[in-house]
Amino acid sequence: MCRTRLVAALAATVLIAGCTEKMKPAVAQPAAGGPAAAAAAPAIDYAQWRAGTSAPVADPLYPRLGNPALDVLHYGLDLAWQPVTGTLTGTATLRIRPVSDAREIKLDFKPYRLDRVTVDGVAVTGAAVAAEKLTVPIAVTKDKPVTLVVAYHGAPSTTPMPSHRTDTEPLGLTVTKDHSLWTMQEPYGAYTWYPANDQPSDEALYDIAVTVPVGWSAVAAGTPAGHTGTTFRYRSTDPVATYLQTLAVSRYRTVTANGPHGIPLTYWYRPGTDDKLVPSLKKSPGFLSFLEKRFGPYPFPTGGIVVVDSASGMETQQMITMGGKIKKLDAAAFEEDLLHEYAHQWFGDSVTPTNWNDLWLNEGWAMYAQFLYSQSVHKFSDDELESFLRERDAELRAKLGPPAHPKAANFAESNVYVCPAAMLKQLHDALGDRKFFALATAWVQTQKNTQQTRASFTAFVNKQTGRDFTKLIDAWLDSRSTPK
Repeated sequence: MCRTRLVAALAATVLIAGCTEKMKPAVAQPAAGGPAAAAAAPAIDYAQWRAGTSAPVADPLYPRLGNPALDVLHYGLDLAWQPVTGTLTGTATLRIRPVSDAREIKLDFKPYRLDRVTVDGVAVTGAAVAAEKLTVPIAVTKDKPVTLVVAYHGAPSTTPMPSHRTDTEPLGLTVTKDHSLWTMQEPYGAYTWYPANDQPSDEALYDIAVTVPVGWSAVAAGTPAGHTGTTFRYRSTDPVATYLQTLAVSRYRTVTANGPHGIPLTYWYRPGTDDKLVPSLKKSPGFLSFLEKRFGPYPFPTGGIVVVDSASGMETQQMITMGGKIKKLDAAAFEEDLLHEYAHQWFGDSVTPTNWNDLWLNEGWAMYAQFLYSQSVHKFSDDELESFLRERDAELRAKLGPPAHPKAANFAESNVYVCPAAMLKQLHDALGDRKFFALATAWVQTQKNTQQTRASFTAFVNKQTGRDFTKLIDAWLDSRSTPK
């Protein structure tokens, strides 16, 4: 998750740590030619995007984001960045499966200038952006997919981060002083650069093409699909939640490597700014080997890291976004953070929470993996780790409450990291190494590319272990004080 140094001392050893123009909503008008004209459009085989099928739900923590009536199967984004004018130009092609009948298509989107909107190839009049929502006034039918194309342009702008953490910045597409771009968007913010169903329960496939000036590079999540001239392409054949997408544009250089089993890895850095981080980035194959030993094979075809002008970091899928804004580098702490974000490729990216009440399911596992890595490096004992976790857990529950009941204004604060990590240590102690890592591996390998919940996790633990851990899990997730 969007984080920097979650650092704590233990036994004298460092453990861990838009365009500002408002567009007035127009009176809804039907598409020219009406439904008959739309029906005449060439047939499209939507089965090719079947892997992007989701079961969207309304998010209880941030209900204004997302639309549970729509399931986006695929985003095709064709973008261009003009640093001199500060203009982002885009054409977004969305393949959408309506979950229910609706009178309109409504998505999250910043107020860019709309240049063209079509549904199934037919121009739609009356489409508008207002209150950070794109409304397209055309009726859709349950389970009858449509293709929405939105062409737009404007100046990117961010949205506030709902958290009191000291390492966070505004969410979404950020423009730096040198006109570079970068984005982090958890729990939301994808809508600051493309029309999106911006909630974790709707995952989709992606094809992204970004055109930049000569000498610049563009980086996105997914597998690199080559570049022609100054247009860089990326493809995600595994579904991606909107918060796990990324975009970075700057004068980058790259280092390439191979991880376990020959996994292609690419590290993007800015020369003269991020050089000090390159030695740590190059340790990625070792981080992946550590994680594979405990949780099974890395879940994606490629991996990598892009360094941006941020103080934080984020587990963006297949291309981790790491902040390079570091006053004094602590290489060990940076590497533990990097291990944490790699752990999220299993926990959060491949297996994603259905809603933000279950952020603990991402962060607890990644945090516990980070503790295990720290323990392997610094050689502190299980008793020392237990003592630290209980002391810190008590402080965080008193301040922020239990991890399964986060507050909307306190997104991703420390209770959803440390408290569920402490719970996982109790499971680990109860099961022993062999059974615990068998459980963890089975969880991520059998639930790949799905959205999961607290209930499904508890049921899985009980079935996998043949024991009833419901009371233990409930106590650690719900109690306002540290369970005994």
